[in-house]
Amino acid sequence: MNIYRQWRRLQTLPGGKWLFSKLLGRMAPYTGTINARIEVLEPCHARVRMEDRRAVRNHLDSVHAIALMNLAEVTSGLALIVALPDDARSILTGLSIEYLKKARGTLTAECRCAAPETGERREHTIQAVIRDGAGDVVARAAARWMVGPRE
Repeated sequence: MNIYRQWRRLQTLPGGKWLFSKLLGRMAPYTGTINARIEVLEPCHARVRMEDRRAVRNHLDSVHAIALMNLAEVTSGLALIVALPDDARSILTGLSIEYLKKARGTLTAECRCAAPETGERREHTIQAVIRDGAGDVVARAAARWMVGPRE
């Protein structure tokens, strides 16, 4: 499935963003566990929302650290994947995250990155920022993606 082509096709339809988000969750089942909703997807830019719900909470009555990491991963990955040259592919090789505030309520992750110019094998570090409903930054992540030629 060409992710960006499917996004462009579905995003303008009633319920299309919801459907695309569900399809993405089926393609990547673990990512699907956080019920992420893609709001914006274009080359080098993604914005993804996650609702606070019991399934993603921890014992501290806030969103679990790994749910936040999952949100950062999918956001950075989408921004990069739709910007890749046709002859390239990518895989996550590292992810670090800094938790700045307890995460509660609806959360929005956003990522802006530079587009890889070629499919040459090279690591790219991409930042994703997660904010709560008040706009406060609750976490910052650095995702390392290895881009290389498609085989």
